Amino acid sequence: MAASKKAGVVLKTVKKIIVQFCPFESNVRSTREFLTMVGSERVRSTNMNCEVITQVKHDRSEPTIDVTFVDGERLLMKGSNLTTKEILSALQSRCIAKDPQAKAGDKK
Repeated sequence: MAASKKAGVVLKTVKKIIVQFCPFESNVRSTREFLTMVGSERVRSTNMNCEVITQVKHDRSEPTIDVTFVDGERLLMKGSNLTTKEILSALQSRCIAKDPQAKAGDKK
């Protein structure tokens, strides 16, 4: 269990992540850091079928992270008022809730 804590987010239950932001806005840091983390080889290796799509816009739009899970449920997070840790924590807790093996591992 300690190894899974170090690995961070496990994308086993995630089908697609769309990260959208305007790079010229001042409130995109946490969204860009999140994108870097989910794009890392370690996190991507937890689900090679998970699409990570980046949409860079120059329209002063709010940074958003749209996560689609394999069961069809969606999680939309607005990154302008969230820290990277809050975004990762929200995604990780939802992934754990959807993964029956992770729940069984926590009970042991």
